[in-house]
Amino acid sequence: MSTNHNSATGRDAVVAGRAGGRLLSPARICGLLGLLALMLGVTGMAPALSLPENLSALWTMTEKPASALMHFSWWPRLSVALMAGSALAVAGVLLQQVLRNPLASPTTLGVATGANLALALATLFAPALLVAGREWVALSGGAAAMGLVFVLSWRRQLAPMVVILAGLVVNLYLGAVGTVLLLFHPEELGGLLLWGAGSLSQNNWDDAMFLWPRLLGAGVLAVVLVKPLTILELDDASARSLGVSLRYLRLASMALAVFLTAVVVSAVGIIGFIGLAAPAIVRLLGARRLAARLGWSALLGALLLLVTDQLLQRLPGLTATLIPTGAVTAALGAPLLLWLIPRLRLVSDKPHAVQGLGPRHDSPGRLIALLGIGLSVCFALALLVGQGVEGWHWGPVGTTGWDLLQWRLPRALAAAAAGLLLAVAGVLMQRVTGNAMASPEVLGISGGTAMGFIAAIYLLPGASQLLMVAIGALGALASLGVLIGLNRRSGFVPERVLLTGIAITALFEAVRTFVLAGGDPRGKQVIAWMSGSTYYVELGSALGVLLAALVLVALARPFSRWLDLLPLGAPTARALGVDVTKSRLALLGLAAVMTAAATLVIGPLSFVGLLAPHLARMLGFHSARLHLWGAALCGAILMVLADWIGRQVLFPQEIPAGLVASLVGGAYFMWGLRRL
Repeated sequence: MSTNHNSATGRDAVVAGRAGGRLLSPARICGLLGLLALMLGVTGMAPALSLPENLSALWTMTEKPASALMHFSWWPRLSVALMAGSALAVAGVLLQQVLRNPLASPTTLGVATGANLALALATLFAPALLVAGREWVALSGGAAAMGLVFVLSWRRQLAPMVVILAGLVVNLYLGAVGTVLLLFHPEELGGLLLWGAGSLSQNNWDDAMFLWPRLLGAGVLAVVLVKPLTILELDDASARSLGVSLRYLRLASMALAVFLTAVVVSAVGIIGFIGLAAPAIVRLLGARRLAARLGWSALLGALLLLVTDQLLQRLPGLTATLIPTGAVTAALGAPLLLWLIPRLRLVSDKPHAVQGLGPRHDSPGRLIALLGIGLSVCFALALLVGQGVEGWHWGPVGTTGWDLLQWRLPRALAAAAAGLLLAVAGVLMQRVTGNAMASPEVLGISGGTAMGFIAAIYLLPGASQLLMVAIGALGALASLGVLIGLNRRSGFVPERVLLTGIAITALFEAVRTFVLAGGDPRGKQVIAWMSGSTYYVELGSALGVLLAALVLVALARPFSRWLDLLPLGAPTARALGVDVTKSRLALLGLAAVMTAAATLVIGPLSFVGLLAPHLARMLGFHSARLHLWGAALCGAILMVLADWIGRQVLFPQEIPAGLVASLVGGAYFMWGLRRL
């Protein structure tokens, strides 16, 4: 992406703002939300108190229990919601202005996740740091995440698409690390999990008193930076001619955005998408100047979070207590991102270098045979070697050995089949989109399948396995339908497809957060499944997914010509007789089915669909047909090894195969993105 892209995006936003401004404007939308917040607030006050008594409970309380509840819970919660929403919106405006990226926000760039992970690590290993100042712990985590995003995208001059992909991978990677911590420290992190999901529940004024001086000081600095930041709307050469130090200005602005996010996260946890929603809405409604966007975004962010939290408190019973506000805002933010995508000018059919990571192998047939032998060796290792109560077992010796073999066989088969499916789906995605950093997880199909599976567990207790599979498949098809609906008119432009997948993944993360924070015992099974554990796989399911994998891979082979031509770019592919739209649609559909088949049995694994195709190219498989077979074997080997390593490294505890693959593949993703 270039500066022209960013200016085009800005023009689109201005045009949309002018069109919408005839009926709506930032002032009107804030006024409507303010009235709604006022109505919800008045009706949500303690019915046992009169209106003057409810209002006076803000600064004092009487002997009535309802007055104490208003003073120590209701009013502090309202105050924290207003301050947190405003701070996150200001952070979003600063990041979007500095990066010239309308999709930048504290959540999409991994700042909030990094801050939350730092707090979790400090809780487990250095609680004294929290006493010294939890905002500084969160600040260090958020700054580290932001720095990692910058390192990954600096060589591409912080191009919007690369920045968003870097933020996605940092979010997923830090989330995987957090899930590992949760699996092994459930009691220590149980309370932190609900809080970290963005809970605004209050029982005193401590959080409000913690927030207001810090946010006030940061707000004053943001106002001071408005005039210098306005210069960033010019190109870099023009800005330097005015005597502005762009490096220090950008550093100061991003440090301020990270500080705002870290302070909010340290107080209430992760509040999703307010930092994206508020700036995007006011910009589309016509706020063009930075000062106007900053002011209206701060007000709109405060009102959005307040109204969302007030509506959440209207839910009956314990539901309002168990559902974190942050998860609700993330669930609302994902549809907003889907709404924004068609309004962004993302046209890029330039070919990308997706085939040049290694020399072409002189004897690919022999190499495929060697990979097949390697898979057999890994399979034998997974079946015959492992730890037990009495130490290491080498082969099925005695009755105990055969029992272990019967237990290990379904896991190894399922891991191999899932790795094969995800690897081939990764090849399809990378060649269809022309993006070397694409993977099935980014497509959002894993997230859609997971949401269907979770819905079946919670809404249909005792459902049969066949029904669970059917509902999960419906979730996958729904995700694919969203992808097709939003991208068909644009001809499945790669950047739009990937951004749509990111939005679907964000929605899944909101559902995941709600499930983990709810405290339901069924959440443990969901956590294990979402982590990519093969623990619950039975032999029948393993054989079924293996058969499906072989059939689907065989179906992918006739599309080899399309896969060879599409990475050359749409104009070249059309000139050579390829119907680009139909071919992209067919290949994306096949990738979706493959991803869904793997996800239904083994969970939404991460990064295998990225790592295996890259390994195959590095080994010398360049043509599409050979690339498919090489990646399939590499994916199967990776997953069988990941499952075996996860069972052995912390025996008798185990790390799910999906998390092992995430930690290894995520590191490779970041290394590969840095080299683009």
